[in-house]
Amino acid sequence: MAIRCFVLDDEPLATNLLQDYISRLPDLELVGISNSPSQALGTLQQMMVDVIFLDIQMPRLTGFDLLRPLSYRPKVIFTTAFREYALESYEFDVVDFLVKPISFERFLQSIGKLYRFSAVPFTQSEVQEQPNTTRDYQYFKVDKEMVKLYLDDILWIESLKDYVRIHTVSGSVVSYLRISYLEEKLPPNRFIRIHKSFIVALNHVQAVSATYIRVNNEEIPIGRIYKAKLDEILQKK
Repeated sequence: MAIRCFVLDDEPLATNLLQDYISRLPDLELVGISNSPSQALGTLQQMMVDVIFLDIQMPRLTGFDLLRPLSYRPKVIFTTAFREYALESYEFDVVDFLVKPISFERFLQSIGKLYRFSAVPFTQSEVQEQPNTTRDYQYFKVDKEMVKLYLDDILWIESLKDYVRIHTVSGSVVSYLRISYLEEKLPPNRFIRIHKSFIVALNHVQAVSATYIRVNNEEIPIGRIYKAKLDEILQKK
């Protein structure tokens, strides 16, 4: 299911740039684009979107003015050349605040936040070639790309301080995330933290001992403070 995007900026160069960035990501769908805030308001009142890339300072109608009358609350990524609007923009609980000129790398960071902070990230599914088969996935920032990983391909996750190494059936990637964040966001019925440095996928567990879990023929240590919760979950399986 694609994320429906709307772009509003009174500068055509800005809307063209965001249109190009959105077209590079297959899970984003551009459903509207406008250089006129008054026309965009009428469109948005009749068409629900998931996220608006929204300029703040525009003729006759600011980005803040446009959001207030909407009957629903889409996610918002503000785009502007003026940094002084940053504090006021966060009153709207926005996903991110992009300062022009916007690089593609900075745009990708915003999309990463969009996946993490919206309801989409860990429930979004994609239909595969087999009928009635769905697979949940998540995008992770790897170098300068957003890399899609299917959750059922993840074997275990290893903490590297401010980064994590995600081990999958096809290899491993390193992403700029803390393991504590993933512990909160990953489905608890599918992933469990067993050590201060490790989260494992329950469906890939091969064996359990008093001190380690074996996943993909690798022995991953069990931390003392995590053992009771692990035992409780395994008893329910």
